Amino acid sequence: MSSLSERLESARLAGEPAEGPYAHPRPVQNRVVEEVEPAKVDAFATVKARAIDSLFDSIGTRISDSSLTEEQLQGYVREELTRIVGAEQVLLTGDERQRLIRDIEDDALGLGPLQRLLHDPTVTEIMVNGHERIYVERGGRLIESGLRFGSEQHLRRVIERIVANVGRRIDESSPLVDARLSDGSRVNAVIPPLAVHGSSLTIRKFSETPFQVADLVRFKSMTQPMAELLNACVQARLNIIVSGGTGTGKTTLLNVLSSFIPTDERIVTIEDAIELKLQQDHVVSLESRPPNVEGKGEITIRDLVRNSLRMRPDRIVVGEVRGGESLDMLQAMNTGHDGSLSTVHANAPRDSISRLETLVLMAGMDLPLRAVREQIASAVDLIVQLTRLRDGTRRVTHVTEVLGMEQDTVVLQDIFLFDFAAGTDADGNFRGVPKFTGLRPRFIDKFEEYGIPYSAESFMTAMGGVR
Repeated sequence: MSSLSERLESARLAGEPAEGPYAHPRPVQNRVVEEVEPAKVDAFATVKARAIDSLFDSIGTRISDSSLTEEQLQGYVREELTRIVGAEQVLLTGDERQRLIRDIEDDALGLGPLQRLLHDPTVTEIMVNGHERIYVERGGRLIESGLRFGSEQHLRRVIERIVANVGRRIDESSPLVDARLSDGSRVNAVIPPLAVHGSSLTIRKFSETPFQVADLVRFKSMTQPMAELLNACVQARLNIIVSGGTGTGKTTLLNVLSSFIPTDERIVTIEDAIELKLQQDHVVSLESRPPNVEGKGEITIRDLVRNSLRMRPDRIVVGEVRGGESLDMLQAMNTGHDGSLSTVHANAPRDSISRLETLVLMAGMDLPLRAVREQIASAVDLIVQLTRLRDGTRRVTHVTEVLGMEQDTVVLQDIFLFDFAAGTDADGNFRGVPKFTGLRPRFIDKFEEYGIPYSAESFMTAMGGVR
């Protein structure tokens, strides 16, 4: 197997154009999505409604037949639709007929107008604001898709189909839900009465093939020296927090960092909705569970963190800490579970420390603030800060070491900082990249303990020397 440096170098020399949520936005060509005007959608509405009714009358319960594979069911539905649409007394061109069949098939088996957006590799996020407005994110920019649902009831059916597939529910007594699609894409849905102007649905798409470290280097989200350092930090079992705002790519980076974990270690992942796609074989994935209709049976992230300590893990990876489970995670880091990884919502490394303090206090323990800070300073070794810049790209803007406590303050030291002074080009894209600050990290000494070939001299040389 080639080394990390060889893989990074080959990716750099390949010179492939940057694509994906981390890349610079650029004009999209050959889009999979056909952006249809609302007036054209209305022209097919009556025909579609009749065809859908005829389809369900003809196939009956076969659509729920568990003995049929997905391919067999799709083939059967497509065959029936071709017959039904052919029997309609409506003049349609060949393209219009195929589009009508495809739309009805999406409504019957898929997610309606969202299905083609899910198949479009240029779309990274889908936002539904009521049944008449569907927005998408392409290249870090929001645009209106031109697609829409036939009615609020149509949108609600799609939402219910999504949440039912993962054993969750959404109704007036529980009007908001987090779920996931079969490909791991993250879903959030809110329905009335909380969503005043119609149901809201947000889907953050994940790539079928998870991004590798070489992809992030190619997207200029991080540099090759930074990737080499993070690889060594994970192998040296440093406890790492990935910090960033909403949509900055924390889960993607966490997935990349997890790929550096040796294959002979037992990994336990804990998430609200399963999103991580680890490549190792020895992985146990745990997912929290909401309460049932009677308000019972809830299993929280905190419950799972506590339980994971009894599962003999070498590494614990928590998708995101957002409550009292942060205290249990810090205690795990401080009691022999080195090399743990997690993410937290914060806009800067210093803010992530404050955020962790607040989350620990949410555990309901009456702890003095100094004791909380000492727990954080002792447990966390490294903070990797992600930022979504104005040009739509996601960049690692800080790699910060946690040095310990000085009086009542957690001391931080930046190892890499993003060079905002480089300015922007004519298109408004940032020219800067993360640069080494010239400060030698204290954890370099730990590399020797774990047999990682990364001496202080080689580190300074790889980083370009002290500025």
